[in-house]
Amino acid sequence: MTIAAAFVAWAGAAVITLADGRRGLALGIAVVAIGFGALAFANGVWLGGAALIAGGAVCAVQLARTGSKDWGLMPPGSTPRMILAVIAAILSLWVAASVTTGPGGSLRFASVAVLGLMAARLLQAQAASPVLIAAAALAIALAGASGIGDTQRGLAPYVLGALIAAGASFLPVREPRGA
Repeated sequence: MTIAAAFVAWAGAAVITLADGRRGLALGIAVVAIGFGALAFANGVWLGGAALIAGGAVCAVQLARTGSKDWGLMPPGSTPRMILAVIAAILSLWVAASVTTGPGGSLRFASVAVLGLMAARLLQAQAASPVLIAAAALAIALAGASGIGDTQRGLAPYVLGALIAAGASFLPVREPRGA
């Protein structure tokens, strides 16, 4: 189950990387939240996983109901972003499987992949919506990554990540007229 959840989190980050439209971004953040929520469930942090899924759901619903109704998946010129998504998955898998050791390889893979893709998305985005959604996905990934290791951190990182993700979708955004 953890391998599938990690793949789901990466797939959501790949959708955010490849999308420019609000519906595509909403789908991506929802999938990232589901992936990290399932990873938290697998680690026994039921309330933390539920908080991440709820925060991602609020963000996705708010984003989908405001602004333009386009998907914006794979717009012209998105080949470099597709290559980035695939390379990030391969590099993250290598780091999680051979560079680091111990339990939680799936969580390490998902964390490295999503954090890397969202950092890249923050740096190359030209509109406000992808930046806010990338920041929300970063918050979810950082909250999920708090489960790495043997220390017990409680629910605080999960709740904080969920609140940041949900709050990001309520920030006022001025999109260009063509978007």
